[in-house]
Amino acid sequence: MRTHRRDFLKTSLAASTLVSLGGATVPTFLGRTARAASGGSPNERILVVVQLTGGNDGLNTVVPHGMDGYARHRRALRLAPETLHKINNQIGLHPSMKGMARLIEAGNLAVVQGVGYPNPDRSHFRSMEIWETARTDPGRLETGWLGRVIDQQGPREGGEIPAVHVGGQSRPLALKATRVEAPSLDRLDQFRLQLGGAPADHRTTRAALGDVAKVNRESNDPLLGFLRRSTLAAYSSSQRLESLIPDGAKGSTYPNFELARRFELIARLIKAEFGTRIYYTRLDGFDTHANQLGTHAALLTELSDSLAAFHADLAEAGMADRVATLAFSEFGRRVAENASQGTDHGAAAPVFLVGPVANPGLVGEHPSLETLNNGDLVHQTDFRRVYATLLDHWLGLPSAPIVGPEFEPLDLFAVRA
Repeated sequence: MRTHRRDFLKTSLAASTLVSLGGATVPTFLGRTARAASGGSPNERILVVVQLTGGNDGLNTVVPHGMDGYARHRRALRLAPETLHKINNQIGLHPSMKGMARLIEAGNLAVVQGVGYPNPDRSHFRSMEIWETARTDPGRLETGWLGRVIDQQGPREGGEIPAVHVGGQSRPLALKATRVEAPSLDRLDQFRLQLGGAPADHRTTRAALGDVAKVNRESNDPLLGFLRRSTLAAYSSSQRLESLIPDGAKGSTYPNFELARRFELIARLIKAEFGTRIYYTRLDGFDTHANQLGTHAALLTELSDSLAAFHADLAEAGMADRVATLAFSEFGRRVAENASQGTDHGAAAPVFLVGPVANPGLVGEHPSLETLNNGDLVHQTDFRRVYATLLDHWLGLPSAPIVGPEFEPLDLFAVRA
């Protein structure tokens, strides 16, 4: 038995060399079950989270052009009402947000106004910690809010990983869990199974995999059984990924943005039914202290066009009603512009939700521009209510263990778990 075990270990290693990915390996993520091999579960809902890092200026994103105080506080940065995508006679979207305006018209985008938390912190790092952990206690940073979702779900069947971070940056605190490590990738080919020997030497590959398959399936040795299942599952999933990689960029309808490229990657994984329920990515650059107009317009164009292309891609595949996409920033900007034609760190800001929403357009009241808290908007909705909605009504998971029992879900979705 000892010799047999040693030979099998050698065969398994010869059959595949796994690419390490931030502590995770290909078999962990790509180990698929018979359920996945048959096309996956079409009713399983998916959450995609987009973090707008740096503090998005919500006042020039969802623009209160008809409210007293906007033009007074924003003389250099004021956006002309005739250039906006009007939602009603007081509120409109930034001129660069044509794609998201169309999502509202199509009934697929809800804008939750004035989202924040009590006693706001203007530090990027601290505010991101609060949003990513759903905890206001600085001593409770052991897990992220989505990490607790991962832990609550437990290990997935066949080694499927429940969450993936897409992007070249460090893995967000939001995905930090205690039981499962969410991998981070920037390109689809990072999850390829690198087979031993020359790429074209298929005979060697088949022979090695054949040796693996011959291992006694009824062996009582748990390590042998695990390695056998992992190796074969990894190879099978790698083959599926290989079919996605070569032509992925051909005929793409996505705009030429980095965020759009990440959305396209996420869409390909979703359409391939890899079983992951949570995807997380980020768009940087929203810390617009000076010369904001041009930078902010470019960022909102990237966000809006990328989101619209992502939704259109999923809709064409008949999967748009399975995917909800949340876009948020750690805080908004101050109501008054600064002397450098920019804005400084503020508090409340709008949150966007794309998917089968119940009431497209504006949700809740826009914060007052007259009653301010030390120059900042006063939040109308605690962000943890948005999270509770995504958990209770979308993913079908109890929100109380994740965000606390005191946060009542909002009525955001046309369908509920």
